[in-house]
Amino acid sequence: MERLRRHRRGADSAIRAGAAAAAAAEVEAAGSSPAAADARSAAFFDVDNTMMMGASIYHFARGMAARKYFTTRDLARFAWQQIAFRLSGERPEDMAQTKEAALSFVAGMEVSEIVRLGEEIYDELMAERIWPGTRALAQQHLDAGQRVWLVTATPVELAQVIANRLGLTGALGTVAESEDGAYTGHLVGEPLHGPAKAEAVKALAEREGLDLARCSAYSDSANDLPMLSLVGHAVAVNPDSELRREARTRGWEIRDFRTGRKAALYAIPTAAGVGAFTGGVIAGVALQRRHNRGSPTPPARRADGHGALAGALGAALSGTLRRTR
Repeated sequence: MERLRRHRRGADSAIRAGAAAAAAAEVEAAGSSPAAADARSAAFFDVDNTMMMGASIYHFARGMAARKYFTTRDLARFAWQQIAFRLSGERPEDMAQTKEAALSFVAGMEVSEIVRLGEEIYDELMAERIWPGTRALAQQHLDAGQRVWLVTATPVELAQVIANRLGLTGALGTVAESEDGAYTGHLVGEPLHGPAKAEAVKALAEREGLDLARCSAYSDSANDLPMLSLVGHAVAVNPDSELRREARTRGWEIRDFRTGRKAALYAIPTAAGVGAFTGGVIAGVALQRRHNRGSPTPPARRADGHGALAGALGAALSGTLRRTR
């Protein structure tokens, strides 16, 4: 009975997260996207290891470290803990605890600050990591008069920056609650991950009048099977082994743009947006602000900031891994 209740709560949370992501994306695209010639069709692209080499939020964290929001040692600890979680698996109770601890850093932060940093760091570190082959697939849909959306567990603010830089219609991402331009410290639903991505696509399709049978979806991960199964044309891009098997079974198209070297380099587990956003990135910003108020010492060099951030960055990021089996 308890398992059933947890399942129902999880389903409700995924629906809320999907609806919030669709609403946020709709607002972003309303004034900026031209009318699509093929208004009933669209394409949905995952970001990490599908559109971009590696994890977008990890590249964002690198940019934050370069700006002394935290140290490179914290970043290395995060990467190591991702590997540890990849091997040992994630536990729901750990995810819940780290999420709640990380969210406590968010309240009062300005949304505009994350957007500004996202734009800077995309240009510095992410632009060169876009897969040319996947970008070309997205452009084919645009040239056919179809809208193209990113669908990712990455925070919606960063996802929208990526979509804007690529000239896409918009993005569906993890939504953190905000009021008057500042974060409240709560998520709307859950990270946009797994079933929540499918809920977001369904909600967007309903609002935009899309025929999902005429839509396409692209991903590298078996975690995105709920989203891929919604559409008439599913494509496995740089797929993990489970998705590759499933794609062959279902007769889906497979595109692999990796060389052997790149496959090894970028096949690190990617973090779900909430952990990185509210744990490492936002905690780093908050710690910098707090330390700057009371001390001229750079926050990355303060022992208390290092300890708190190491825990939030490593545990929260690793605790919500997108590809853990």
